[in-house]
Amino acid sequence: METGSPDDTGAADTTDAAHPARTEPERNDPAQNEPEQNEPARTEPVWTGLPPGLLRMRRLLLVVWLGLLTVAAALLPGLFLAPLWAALALPPLALLVWGWVMLERNWRSWRYAERADDLLISRGVLWREETVVPYGRMQLVEVTSGPVERHFGLASVQLHTAAAATDATIPGLDPAEAERLRDRLTELGEARSAGL
Repeated sequence: METGSPDDTGAADTTDAAHPARTEPERNDPAQNEPEQNEPARTEPVWTGLPPGLLRMRRLLLVVWLGLLTVAAALLPGLFLAPLWAALALPPLALLVWGWVMLERNWRSWRYAERADDLLISRGVLWREETVVPYGRMQLVEVTSGPVERHFGLASVQLHTAAAATDATIPGLDPAEAERLRDRLTELGEARSAGL
């Protein structure tokens, strides 16, 4: 038999028999369990996804641009050259279908979580990217909303830090949520930077 295998009871029995007072308390000593119970429980962050309005907006833009390209690729060559040339509409149509699916996957991949000391932003379908922005490093938090975003009732939160590499954006939020997040991040940023 190998040394220390579960079937090897000879060496373990002699050790336990020789020092019974030393081995039994080690197994059942409640003092050893206290540090594990006193350690703060590590909880997963509570992730918040993006609202479905962002997906609707992006899909509408996709249909407008690729739909127009598909119609142009079908009609113009089909009318002026020959009907067989209307097959040029198939690549933009395939791209439209593929983009429709990929936009949903991309939308589902975006999420953010507010923790005690930092903000997590996760995104990406093939390559996952997770950005951690410490509250104390934030210099500017702004809410932006372009004309298309305003039409769909959306806004984006842009986070600026001292290092440009840690700048982050959360797109397509409800304007009330964007303003709440901006105010909270600004308040936490000021509190953390004052403590430095």
